[in-house]
Amino acid sequence: MEATLTAAQAMALETKAATADTANRKQRKGFFTDTTLCIGCKACEVACKQWNQLPDDGLFFTGMSYDNTVALGASTWRHVAFIERPVALSTQDAGAFSWLFSSDVCKHCVRAGCLESCPTGAIIRTEFDSVYVQPDVCNGCGYCVTNCPFGVIDRREDDGRAWKCTLCYDRLKESMEPACAKACPTDSIKFGDLEQLQEVARARVAGLHERGMPEAYLYGEDAVSQPGTEGLNAFFLLVDKPEAYNLPPAPVVPTKRVRPAWKSFAFAVAGMMAAAIGSVFLSTRDQL
Repeated sequence: MEATLTAAQAMALETKAATADTANRKQRKGFFTDTTLCIGCKACEVACKQWNQLPDDGLFFTGMSYDNTVALGASTWRHVAFIERPVALSTQDAGAFSWLFSSDVCKHCVRAGCLESCPTGAIIRTEFDSVYVQPDVCNGCGYCVTNCPFGVIDRREDDGRAWKCTLCYDRLKESMEPACAKACPTDSIKFGDLEQLQEVARARVAGLHERGMPEAYLYGEDAVSQPGTEGLNAFFLLVDKPEAYNLPPAPVVPTKRVRPAWKSFAFAVAGMMAAAIGSVFLSTRDQL
């Protein structure tokens, strides 16, 4: 009869599976999205939907600028946000208004909350270090939805299963570039080896600083800059605070809070026991 894992052993095993490399991993791939190059054309959205055969999101006017998809979801794996600001960019000659465009996507976190919370093993880490949902294994429990710090993954209303960006896993296996990056006319979405993308991104930020845009910075490029997720395999160059792009300023994978939560619980239990023992001792002394 096989031995049963303890809760601590099971948690350690899940964490290792979520963070360690897979045996057949080839090379870490990812996206570097430079929002200063995005023109809001939504070619990436269209290419993503076309290649992955995703349904439309409804042809209606949201009233939110020129954005008719609003956010990432089960049928929208790339979303271009139109951000109107009553603030000029530092490189503008005149005016007190500026547009920001950003093509959002699943971050394929190094420490992925969705993967760590999946009870069926439907969410796996591929040989390209991307996070992939196996639709034939997903049971639609929704744990991944609540454990994603970015609100990326979602369930479809028609079948209840969870869906998100796959980093075009089928294309990568054939040495093809993801559809969104292939369709981007300005090269705002760069795809490649993660280490090389990080070098390109840092050089881009340095160049923008030299050209008079000191507000440019990288979001989630490594574990140092974003310890809560231990880095993103799809990171961004931004020129405003993360909240302006509907990104959390300090995202944390929920499972990272498990150990501190248990410590707090232990202290609370110890305090309650001490109070109970103290009350018994005082009541006994009064009776004597």
